[in-house]
Amino acid sequence: MLTLEKYSLGVGDRFAHQAKAQLQACVLGAAQGAEVVPVWNKSNREHLIVGSEPASVRAAADAAVRELGWTRPYHVDADHINLGTVDRFIDPSDFYTLDVASAIGQAASAADLDAFTARHPELAGRIEIPGIQEPFETTAAGIAAIAGKYLFAVQEAGRIYRHIESRKGAGAFITEVSMDETDEPQTPPQLLVILAAIADEKIPIQTIAPKFTGRFNKGVDYVGDVEQFEKEFADDLAVVAFAAKQYALPANLKLSVHSGSDKFSIYGPMRRGLRRSGAGIHIKTAGTTWLEELIGLAEAGGGGLTLARQVYAEAYEHRQELCEPYAAVIDIDEARLPLPAEVCNWTSEEFTAALRHDQSNPGFNPDLRQLLHVGYKVAAKMGPRYVVMLEECREAIARNVTENLLARHIQPLFVG
Repeated sequence: MLTLEKYSLGVGDRFAHQAKAQLQACVLGAAQGAEVVPVWNKSNREHLIVGSEPASVRAAADAAVRELGWTRPYHVDADHINLGTVDRFIDPSDFYTLDVASAIGQAASAADLDAFTARHPELAGRIEIPGIQEPFETTAAGIAAIAGKYLFAVQEAGRIYRHIESRKGAGAFITEVSMDETDEPQTPPQLLVILAAIADEKIPIQTIAPKFTGRFNKGVDYVGDVEQFEKEFADDLAVVAFAAKQYALPANLKLSVHSGSDKFSIYGPMRRGLRRSGAGIHIKTAGTTWLEELIGLAEAGGGGLTLARQVYAEAYEHRQELCEPYAAVIDIDEARLPLPAEVCNWTSEEFTAALRHDQSNPGFNPDLRQLLHVGYKVAAKMGPRYVVMLEECREAIARNVTENLLARHIQPLFVG
């Protein structure tokens, strides 16, 4: 079976120009003892907005690997796919994020629910899990309620998995199940039930992406109780390890943290949990590379700065339509967004200070950062003009992309 390494980093690249700079961060991280493999990910929605094809992600990743002489594994993720979108990803991808969050709460058949609870009497009662101080106390009715909420979603994951397997063959790809884009977090007992159901579906899942407590807004820090997150994260690590043994799931099964980019306040708790448990993790940084492109453009000055200002002006004018699809994962106070006329007069230093995620800088503006995070559609509409400027400002952009992944993600999580 194609096996995902212990530590993996999902790196998004909206315009497929930064694969080499992203991989360079992994090269430098490995030299510091952080052996993290890259997984280039891009969703169907992103491809539609940018006008790209999934094969472009594979081509960019392969080229970067050749240029840097990378000899460790790497993967290409069909990110957040479903039965309606997966087919265009079959050939170029070897990693599939099965997104079934929209199916949570839909009812499985009564017969399927009864069969699940009958198959799993071990889920009801007192459950002791190594690594969790207090045993779970569950009831048959409680387990039935959890199954009622999640079983249909897991069955949908099974349908997607079997469709991919019929095209690529068993063991030829890595499977992740994503349940994070929903309103309510999954508790550790719920996660255990979900994993039991995944085992029933015979999905050889290697990563599971639950929704955690707190807000994971795009491109900015975690919002929530950090101590509560640390306990929940540690408990989830223990549940994943327990379920892998209990239900004969792949031994390398690990948590996946989506919208994991820039969650600086929880990187320490996550690192401690991983070191205590010996567990692996998959963390997706996604759209922060696009933001580093904008920072690099602004830093380069001249035409790059002019273009970055124009991207902001357009994003501001169309902020409602840009933000709507991401309402669950952004939190923007419009009163704190600068007017385009003001930004039009910003220097390179002022623009980069507002956008770069340096919370110690008084110029940093998390509302502007979130708006631009979802504003890549503006750059996509610029077409060749934007791409040409990426080439003209390649050095400044690459430096920022590499530094962002290395210093703000790989080192805090895996080096410490």
